[in-house]
Amino acid sequence: MDEGRKRVLGTMAAILVSLHMRTVDDLFGGAEGSPRTDRLISASIQWAERIMHKIDSNFGGK
Repeated sequence: MDEGRKRVLGTMAAILVSLHMRTVDDLFGGAEGSPRTDRLISASIQWAERIMHKIDSNFGGK
């Protein structure tokens, strides 16, 4: 995957995860992290990848 696509996926995932973070603990979660935050980030990355695949299939991407 090229760097441009990685940046787009990262941006999309950040937007998706930000919509679901409701508290400061979700955002920072302490030094060890937060299980909820980790799950939100993982799910957001998966959704961003699905969105990119859908865009590619509709508009002839890679």
